[in-house]
This record gives sequence, structure tokens and C-alpha cells, in this order.
Amino acid sequence: MCRVCGFIMFWIAVGMAFGFWLGVTFWSILLVITMLIIGFNLFCR
Repeated sequence: MCRVCGFIMFWIAVGMAFGFWLGVTFWSILLVITMLIIGFNLFCR
């Protein structure tokens, strides 16, 4: 289940990164980086 959550978080972060074209804020960048790190750690553990 942890791998599934990590996989989902990783792709949500990738999708949000593509959403940067609509507008970039500090909080959105922070959220994407956080989700990428958590998703990667959950998937690879």
C-alpha cells in the first residue's frame, strides 16, 4: 500500500509541475518538491 501511495504522490507532483505554466507561487513549488520527495521515498522503500 505504501508503494501505491508513493506512486500516486509522485505523479500528482509531476502533474502539478506541468500546472506551473498557469502560475507559479512559492507554496506550489514547495508542495511539488515535498510530494516528489515523499512519493519517491514511499515508492522505493
